[in-house]
Amino acid sequence: MPTITLASSVARDPGVLVVGLAEASEGEVLVGLPDDLGKSFSKALGAELADLARRLGGSAKTGRTVLVPGPNGLRVVVVGLGPIDVTPEEVRRATGAAVRLVAGLSAPAPQTVTISLEATEPQVIKGAAEGALLGAYSYRPAAPDAAGVGQIVLVSSNKRTEAKQALDLAAITAQAVVTARDWVNTPANLLYPDSFAESAKVLARNAKLTAEVWDDKALEKEGFGGIMAVGGGSDRKPRLVKLSYAPRGARFHLALIGKGITFDTGGLNLKPADGMYTMKTDMAGAAAVLAAVVAIAELGLRIRVTAWAAMAENMPSGGSYRPSDVLTMYGGKTVENGNSDAEGRIVMADALVKGSQEQPNLVLDVATLTGACMVALGERVAGLMARDDATADLVLDAAEAAGEQFWQLPIPADARPKLDSLVADLKSTGDKYGGALTAAAFLSEFVPAEIPWAHLDIAGPAFNSGAPYDYTPSGGTGVAVRTLIALAHSLAN
Repeated sequence: MPTITLASSVARDPGVLVVGLAEASEGEVLVGLPDDLGKSFSKALGAELADLARRLGGSAKTGRTVLVPGPNGLRVVVVGLGPIDVTPEEVRRATGAAVRLVAGLSAPAPQTVTISLEATEPQVIKGAAEGALLGAYSYRPAAPDAAGVGQIVLVSSNKRTEAKQALDLAAITAQAVVTARDWVNTPANLLYPDSFAESAKVLARNAKLTAEVWDDKALEKEGFGGIMAVGGGSDRKPRLVKLSYAPRGARFHLALIGKGITFDTGGLNLKPADGMYTMKTDMAGAAAVLAAVVAIAELGLRIRVTAWAAMAENMPSGGSYRPSDVLTMYGGKTVENGNSDAEGRIVMADALVKGSQEQPNLVLDVATLTGACMVALGERVAGLMARDDATADLVLDAAEAAGEQFWQLPIPADARPKLDSLVADLKSTGDKYGGALTAAAFLSEFVPAEIPWAHLDIAGPAFNSGAPYDYTPSGGTGVAVRTLIALAHSLAN
């Protein structure tokens, strides 16, 4: 990830300069261009920079970018900001798009980018910095020598401590998102339960977190019947990872539970080939909670956070669990398996019970859980389900502050009866209708009613199969990390 610093003005040699084009009452206006540079453009090129940008296809539409060659070899990216009263998310999208354009330019060495958008408010500074850092991301193991962006300079007239704090928060948050993206993008032959657990332990050690790992022998001994069943078909045995952050003076305990299916074939309910190709992403929930707790610790937030990642590989073999099998989950509840491709809720159930035993003040689980949620909300909006609106509102407020899109879905009264079983306490699946809702109803059975709980279904936005946009790359997106950090901030305060 590039380094990022604050500056009070544009340097004589800014590298690639980013300025904005915004909608104002008098029309589209340039934002952040120093007067001397504006005069240089007019003198050398015979036209205002805004006019040149428009001729090349630029506009004030948020994230619209155009590269304008200037005098003395200067290169300027003009990016659309939307309305002149820019929001943190609009500036995040704009700087992400601008830096992503620069990162794709041919260069002999990592480039310097100077962003001059008149950012002064802390939240706008944070948004600009996050967008820039995330826009610079690329996962290129086949081209490790690609130049990309090495340094980002954010110009701001705000010289108060709050500006530096906003920048530091953005840098730590962006690093957590990048960590989650890297995990999601790593091929499943390289990232599997044991290697994923080891990688999490290294991060925990560097952040001075407490790490604990249950291997397959410990999982079997302690009765984690769900994780063991799902992982039973693979030669790569399952793991349960716990990362703990418990600072002195913390009064609130947040438990984060993440789905860590490092590859999902569907098991004996085998997926079609097209549906299997991107299933290395099925551990994005675990990636989010593990990366988030590391960031929360680095920020020194006064809140106790425990992250649980249930890791398994769902493969078909003679050891696979079958549809109609009855599984005894951690804690003793029995589950009739309805579909071996609904494995995420099975491993999550074990982890939810285990995490709830510590009596946290709030349990939040994150999972690429259902295709039904994608059908309902598309590929860019995640689903949120909770037992009460107060808990849902807490998470939605955090998501709004973080700039991530979540939409609340219900857990209707008729969802739980669909999970009734004649041979077990409940069945893992219902009928073909409202699959995201019945999945949430299933998960709620494994969190005591007295503990507030919410479920985030990130199946849609966890992986971008299309072209990159704004600060979102192709591949793993790191969705939910920013929301979890923002939630911890609000609860710590």
